[in-house]
Amino acid sequence: MKIAALFSGGKDSTFALYNAIRQGHKIRYLVTIFPERQDSWMFHHPCIELTKLQSEALGIRQIIEKTKGEKEKELEDLKKALEKIKDKIEGVVSGAIASRYQKNRIDKVCKELKLKSITPLWNKNPEELFEEEIKSGFEIIITAVSAAGLDENWLGKKIDLESIKELKDLSKKFGFNLVFEGGEAETIVLNSPIFKKKIDFHDSEKIWDSKTNSGYLIIKNARLI
Repeated sequence: MKIAALFSGGKDSTFALYNAIRQGHKIRYLVTIFPERQDSWMFHHPCIELTKLQSEALGIRQIIEKTKGEKEKELEDLKKALEKIKDKIEGVVSGAIASRYQKNRIDKVCKELKLKSITPLWNKNPEELFEEEIKSGFEIIITAVSAAGLDENWLGKKIDLESIKELKDLSKKFGFNLVFEGGEAETIVLNSPIFKKKIDFHDSEKIWDSKTNSGYLIIKNARLI
């Protein structure tokens, strides 16, 4: 099936894309929504500009649509992006795992455009999914945190099997979603089996708000190698 991938550059949208390719789908486009505000209900904000490098690394054309990130209205921006290519695709793959809020809205937009909504990660066990991503060769770092139990030290941290165990313990103690589907943290994929090149960067800056105990990473001087 010819499909487009909703692509934030994070671990789950990239892993959903990876699974769709393995299932034999032909990925024609990456669709990325650039929110103007950090607290978008549906779309990632930190390091979203790196998706342009990921698109190049994947060799897949990227469609970018900006949104003000307002609740519900941002879905119209997603629909606008998909309308540009709806005649060239048959379905849309997304990285939804357990969020009914996210999945229902993507399903609704797809139904209106007569496209099939494909969610290969839906209802997967969070810990098993996280481990599967790492074991599949995904190089993932954390780009934002906004949950109790996750401090500034997690920003820029590369995820491995040991850190997944630590995150599991913290999620049990503080009650946040292990795979961050509620926005507790955000990630970026620097390398994966479907990338032709990997992202390298020489500098980064941590922006931390001690009042809200949240922050994000700014990656500088990124390039493909």
